[in-house]
Amino acid sequence: MLLMTTKLKFTTFVAAGAIALGAMASSASAESLTVVSWGGAYTKSQVEAYHKPFTKETGISILSENYSGGLAEVKAQVEAGSVKWDLIDLEMSDAVRGCDEGLFEQIDPAILPKGDDGTPAEKDFIDGSVTDCAVGTIVWSTIYAYDKGKFPGGGPKTMADFFDTKAFPGKRGMRKTPKANLEMALIADGVSNDKVYAMLETPAGVDRAFAKLDSIKDSVVWWEAGAQPPQLLADGEVAMTTAYNGRIFNAIAVESKAFEIVWDGQVYDLDLWAVPKGAPNKDTAMKFIAFSTDTKRLAAQAAWISYGPVRNSSIPLIGKHAEAGIEMGPHMPTAAANFKTAIQNDFEFWADRQDELNNRFNAWLRSEERRVGKECRSRWS
Repeated sequence: MLLMTTKLKFTTFVAAGAIALGAMASSASAESLTVVSWGGAYTKSQVEAYHKPFTKETGISILSENYSGGLAEVKAQVEAGSVKWDLIDLEMSDAVRGCDEGLFEQIDPAILPKGDDGTPAEKDFIDGSVTDCAVGTIVWSTIYAYDKGKFPGGGPKTMADFFDTKAFPGKRGMRKTPKANLEMALIADGVSNDKVYAMLETPAGVDRAFAKLDSIKDSVVWWEAGAQPPQLLADGEVAMTTAYNGRIFNAIAVESKAFEIVWDGQVYDLDLWAVPKGAPNKDTAMKFIAFSTDTKRLAAQAAWISYGPVRNSSIPLIGKHAEAGIEMGPHMPTAAANFKTAIQNDFEFWADRQDELNNRFNAWLRSEERRVGKECRSRWS
């Protein structure tokens, strides 16, 4: 069973029972859904586990679109009254914040089916994975990984090693956002996992995190899309990079890349489905949510990427990778060996502080750009 803690409690179920999937087919006709996610190996896992079976069951076609996260695009559509997306895959903090801002439709939890073992949905989903406006699918984590060929004498082992460019030289890849970077910086600077968010609640703690990021700033290559980190490693542009654990697993298992995941200080999170307010195919989107979050579908996704399902009844069904034949259980973020020093993303913290810390982070990046530009002008003057 997944060992999870979270501040957000499961939304009260107002009714019991499951949705009748057979009714979908009769209303399918020429319907389609536009489903927005993160691309690459992750979207492929959704296509194989959710999209194809749903289309086969209902006749409803699915158009996949990719984005890089955040609420800006969905907010623009909702505020313009011109919503193009029917369903969006979100990080927890964005799901909570978007619901608070009225960007998403309310979801009646009565649509969610029982587990295959008969467990009612309200007891089967892990705590916090169903909210007023979103339904969870996976547990994933931000880790860092390195190219083993860069360190023949032995690679990094800890989060502190990621920030040690003397002992482990080479460029670092990092996502172009403060989220997870600030947590990892404090862990690398010696802050215990249970004190990280308390530290980030203070100006001194934020300063300390940015000071640690300053220590490797000149060595960082920034990425934005989840497919970029494994490519940066494969191209030799970086020696190590933060990444979504499933993307690196896919590169290792399917593409035979000589990469190694370091689980120390992993920051784990949930991803959830939400329906934008005013979605053109709202009812069909709700049917898709119910279909894709049943026991078998969530377990099926784990056969394509190493993200843990959010239903307890799905966990015993996790088997081998669909292509590589590797047992998937040990590669999940929540596997006991990987979870020892994990920290859960505090989605309430980020829902409250995202704008403030984004502004601080972007100003920090601009200061570096100005410094580099000044140095270049000096050399050419």
